[in-house]
Amino acid sequence: MMLTSERRKQMRAIGHHLKPIVLIGDNGMSPGLLEELHRALEDHELIKVKVRADRNARKILIASLCKETGAYCVQSTGATALLFRAAERPNPRLSNLIRPM
Repeated sequence: MMLTSERRKQMRAIGHHLKPIVLIGDNGMSPGLLEELHRALEDHELIKVKVRADRNARKILIASLCKETGAYCVQSTGATALLFRAAERPNPRLSNLIRPM
């Protein structure tokens, strides 16, 4: 499923007010990080991730996170990336896409 430009725009508007849920430090990707990322994407569907790395490493890390989790990178600005993955069974209380702001 590819995201249309209209859908990306909607997600960026929702994501603007979100705080980063997952913070990635200097150690980069680890099994624990991937597990937490899977849980966060399943619960919230749309999440912000903050990455501490230089520019080139950040791009590679975000791309590999998306590949490993099956998520789409909606937007990447500086050290922050907005990731989306549709939940199998969305929870209206947790999902950032269903829950009213």
